[in-house]
Amino acid sequence: MYNIKNLTENNDIKTLETLGAFTVIEYQRDLSVMPDDAMLAYYCNEMNVRKRQVICDVSKSNITTQAGAMQWTVGDVNATTGIKGVGDLFGKALRGSVTGESAIKPEYTGSGTLVLEPTYKHILLVNVADWNGSIVLDDGLFLACESTLKHKAVMRSNLSSAALGNEGLFNLGIQGNGILCLESACPKEELVEITLNNDALKVDGNMAIAWSGSLDFTVERSGKSLIGSAASGEGLVNVYRGTGKVLLAPVTKGIA
Repeated sequence: MYNIKNLTENNDIKTLETLGAFTVIEYQRDLSVMPDDAMLAYYCNEMNVRKRQVICDVSKSNITTQAGAMQWTVGDVNATTGIKGVGDLFGKALRGSVTGESAIKPEYTGSGTLVLEPTYKHILLVNVADWNGSIVLDDGLFLACESTLKHKAVMRSNLSSAALGNEGLFNLGIQGNGILCLESACPKEELVEITLNNDALKVDGNMAIAWSGSLDFTVERSGKSLIGSAASGEGLVNVYRGTGKVLLAPVTKGIA
């Protein structure tokens, strides 16, 4: 048996959200400061730049995390590679090489508590069932998920998308029923959710952080011709076509 004190009940810690096996906490102030960095800590606090952390109840679900995300565990928690054989290892290594994600994502099993490393990014908890069981992520968003979810490499709808958009050919797709934990440069309050019903969304820039696996993602000219695209001043745009949802950040990740 174990007992955790001075964590979620600490006056300096606020519980932001609980969903499935995950609880997101936020440190309201950085109390571990010295005079040399007190001014920086003050302005960070004023601009909502705060440390956030994820607490995982492993008794509710096995947890899969990004490599290196674990900070500490207590109780009956066992770390495994999540690999179920040579074929599974090869598939995960191949998926990691094309998506840019870590090839091996640790899986934690048992009945204890797992706490992830703190981050200054915003934590988004997503129920994949709300995305009809399939969601595709922009690079670098995945932090953790319930291990009931499956990972796969999702290829662009056409080969020219990667070359024209100056991005990779594959994205990480998550499928199944369970809760997904994402690290975002943009807070949930500023994200725009667009639902398409056999329609198309065109975005000038890499502003979509996640979209339904049912959507076709391509990079196209903004106009019907090269002259038209040049006249509009937009050039190439990311196009999400079909039926599903897209989650948009107000600025590109390069600016955020």
